[in-house]
This record gives sequence, C-alpha cells and structure tokens, in this order.
Amino acid sequence: MEDKQVQIRLKHLEGLQFLVEFGGDDVELLMDEPEPIGSDKGPNAAKVLSAAIGNCLTASLLFCLRRAHAEPKSIEATVSTAITRTDKGRMRIGGSKVEITLDMPEDAANRMGRCMDLFEDFCIVTESVRKGIDVAAVVKSPDGDVIYDSTDNHR
Repeated sequence: MEDKQVQIRLKHLEGLQFLVEFGGDDVELLMDEPEPIGSDKGPNAAKVLSAAIGNCLTASLLFCLRRAHAEPKSIEATVSTAITRTDKGRMRIGGSKVEITLDMPEDAANRMGRCMDLFEDFCIVTESVRKGIDVAAVVKSPDGDVIYDSTDNHR
C-alpha cells in the first residue's frame, strides 16, 4: 500500500493569526494564540491538536459501531489536555484525556463489545501522537534557498 500525504497551507494575517487552508476542501480555519500574546480570535495549536485527538477517537468508535449495526442515539466527546512546563520552563502538551459519552439503544448494547476493543487502535491521529511523530522543520527564503533544516536531526 502506498503512503498518502495530507498537505495544508498556513498564511499569516496579523499578530499571531494564521489562516489555515486545507487544500481543495474550501474549508479554512483561523488560528490564533490566546491573550496576552495573541488576540484569541481562533483556537491555538494545542486546542486544534486536542480536537484532532478527540475527533479521531470519536469518529473511529462511531465507524465501528455503525459497521456492527449498533447505531448510537448520540455520541459526543470532551477532551481535556494538560499544558505542562519542562525543566527549562518551555510549555508542552503533557497529555490528553478523551471522555466519550455514548447513548446506545438497549437492543444495540450487545453488538458494541468488539468496538470497545478495536476503536483506539484504528484512530490514526491518536495512535500516532501516542507513539510520537517525527517532525522536521525547513525554513526557506522566497527564492527557495534553505536557511534552516532540521531534517537530519530528526530522522
């Protein structure tokens, strides 16, 4: 199976606001940092990561339930993400807890057991975050000249 690639584009607007374009989806997201460093006009990266983790787990569970013909009456999730400081005082994501509230019809309860064993393993984002994702940063001039490249430091 060949690898797939997801590509997004961020455009700086003002302050610490960036417009995120999701490529061909005609969907955009305004991201910003909270006050006092930003203007709090949109979610910051920690909130978007939290949303991605929660969405991935909840969608994975819902997909499995539907395949098992166990349609929930409702499903929603709350994600709590801890922001901690390192020894050097740098803020980092310390961990996330996803609490999924699932309202199932009584006649479907016996068909959902296997999903409880499987849904986390099929969640692309959550399992990737749990195992750590390799991230490299490359900074280029408008002419394409490389100013900084951390690729060799991360692979």
